[in-house]
Amino acid sequence: MKTVEQLLEEKGSEVYTIGPGASVFDALGIMADKNIGALLVTEAGKPVGVISERDYARKVILKGHTSKELKVVDIMSTEIVSARLDQTVEECMAIMTEKRQRHLPVLDEGNVAGMISIGDLVKAIISHQQFVIEQMESYING
Repeated sequence: MKTVEQLLEEKGSEVYTIGPGASVFDALGIMADKNIGALLVTEAGKPVGVISERDYARKVILKGHTSKELKVVDIMSTEIVSARLDQTVEECMAIMTEKRQRHLPVLDEGNVAGMISIGDLVKAIISHQQFVIEQMESYING
């Protein structure tokens, strides 16, 4: 099965970030513009949290706040669950399931190397399963 490093080579390693002092409204604008569900929150180039659409729904809308009045730091998740480049897609899927996360920053010796989503992992798993099926069909018919 693929490693996170192989997955990032295929999908790209660009990571969209925002500072903790930015408005939630600005964070939502970036997510909408880039068609992504989360941003890595960084300060001085180091990860300090993650802000996701889920954070917005639960910590802004449901509590009657507005995205222009709150800062990213007010709603971001500060427990950063991350992946390493050498981990497999299955290991990351297990982490996401256990920790109920939809996005994992990928860290390499403390530096941000990429970001993966549950969608990236599902796509990789389906691709691998399709490959196995094709190989089995080829063997059976061969």
